[in-house]
Amino acid sequence: MLVEEELAGPALQRDTAVTVGVFDGVHLGHKHLIGELVRQARERGLLSVVVTFRQHPQDVMQPGSRLPFLAGIEERTRLLRREGVDIVVPLSFTRELASLEAERFIHLLLKYLRMRAMVVGPDFAMGHGRGGDIKTLRQLGQELGFSITAVPPVRLEGEVVSSTAIRKALAEGDVAKVRRMAGRPFSLSGHVVAGDGRGAGLGFPTANLSVEPAQALPADGVYAGWAHINGNAYQTMVNIGTNPTFSGRERRVEAYIVDYNSDLYGRELKVEVLERLRGEKKFATAEALQEQMAQDVEQGKRLLRGRSED
Repeated sequence: MLVEEELAGPALQRDTAVTVGVFDGVHLGHKHLIGELVRQARERGLLSVVVTFRQHPQDVMQPGSRLPFLAGIEERTRLLRREGVDIVVPLSFTRELASLEAERFIHLLLKYLRMRAMVVGPDFAMGHGRGGDIKTLRQLGQELGFSITAVPPVRLEGEVVSSTAIRKALAEGDVAKVRRMAGRPFSLSGHVVAGDGRGAGLGFPTANLSVEPAQALPADGVYAGWAHINGNAYQTMVNIGTNPTFSGRERRVEAYIVDYNSDLYGRELKVEVLERLRGEKKFATAEALQEQMAQDVEQGKRLLRGRSED
């Protein structure tokens, strides 16, 4: 069974404290829960382990729904480790895994991860039909010798911080709210690919990012942020959209990097999106677009002036 192969991957020298979930975006709510996991592990001499899923369960259980992700598995793993987690175990979420009863999955965690403590969110449930709620897990813990801790949610401005709330804010272009909920700027990464060259013709050459199709994107529009290149941060204006002035159809992510002129084609580029400047607009002429782009750059530079990059 694939889940057993993946759980058997880590070579564990000690017993562990475990949490299980998608942890998409590793936001403030996730960080609060993981902080408790790491604290308990250190106090009890355990290793802290996060079991995360390569695919969102909804993508498997509701084919065609394709929930956009906030952070791919590599970025998610990096962010989880930054919170002090000892081991990250990515699992392939399959229908076979979804069909496992909660007690069976718990036995696998005990067998392969040497679990002695489990930390979960307040509405956590696992296993087939979500049969493994917190009450059931507490009973299993008493029988099988592991503790259960339920961590309350984090609220920001009266709203529960969640991946769903962050996706909604992104869809509305509210990247400032996304930053508050995530505890860091929203970022996009991708290889720089050839574009149409129109930006250069207008005096604003852009780097076109090839992002994953399932990557969650902010609402179409122009944003101010930072690009990270060779350890340096550059003020950057990011355009997301279809370029309607030139009757474009393909949704693209294009970055104009202020005061940077070197070739980036084929390189991996990360941009952080801090503030929304305006929505996408179709202009009557290329000259009108060029004038607006100049205004966007000046407005973005003013917003970023004095703002430190993440």
